Amino acid sequence: MSGPRTLTFLGTGTSVGVPMIGCDCAVCQSTDPRNNRYRCSVLIRVPEGNLLIDTPPELRLQLLREKIGLIHAVLFTHYHADHLFGLDDLRPLSWRLGHNLPLYCTEEVDEKIREAFAYAFGPDSDRVMAGAVPKLALQRITEEPFLVLGQFVTPIPLIHAQFNVYGFRIGNMAYCTDVNRIPDKSWSRLEGLRILVLDALRFRPHPAHFSLDEALAVIAKLKPERAYLTHLGHDLEYEGITRQLPPNVQLAYDGLSFEF
Repeated sequence: MSGPRTLTFLGTGTSVGVPMIGCDCAVCQSTDPRNNRYRCSVLIRVPEGNLLIDTPPELRLQLLREKIGLIHAVLFTHYHADHLFGLDDLRPLSWRLGHNLPLYCTEEVDEKIREAFAYAFGPDSDRVMAGAVPKLALQRITEEPFLVLGQFVTPIPLIHAQFNVYGFRIGNMAYCTDVNRIPDKSWSRLEGLRILVLDALRFRPHPAHFSLDEALAVIAKLKPERAYLTHLGHDLEYEGITRQLPPNVQLAYDGLSFEF
């Protein structure tokens, strides 16, 4: 469906968030709000509703901060705790929607959701009062493009150490978090982008995430008009790093929005 689409970064931080508990480094003690990072998630507003990617532990706080009253569908990149364990925060929504909340995920993620939130799928879950447990409609996805809220979504298989992760492309924008390698078969799904959102954890190499230099190399290869870096650790101070980046690249920060 045509019409305006807006992406808002709900969280841009690594799995422990920034500031990190017990850390007194300059970034963790920073008074610049752009250095305060909840765990990774984005909201995509489209004409048919609000599409959420991932449900991190601070999800309730993220949605309240951005004054988002409804979520109409959720996509999951993978099942790690920092991308999944805020799912219960969505349980008030199904009775407001009038139907179970659609979740789009792989078979692997589906199994982890049913395991971690077993109380939402038990034999008595349908008899529980509205709002007491999440009411969910799990939709299995594969590598094939699919339709959600009037948008064609193209999954992008990514490597995250030994874990399988999906990035997602909608139109000329792709969101690729938690990745340290892009498989050969996935590069074609990233061609012709106007906007790329990409993982860049820290300066040093990491076994499961792109470093800053590795992310910049991917951006240089794909040549999007604009790129935003996310899943940021406390190595990356916003103001100082921003001055060093190419003119078409920016560190994302919580609350940042753009149209695509």
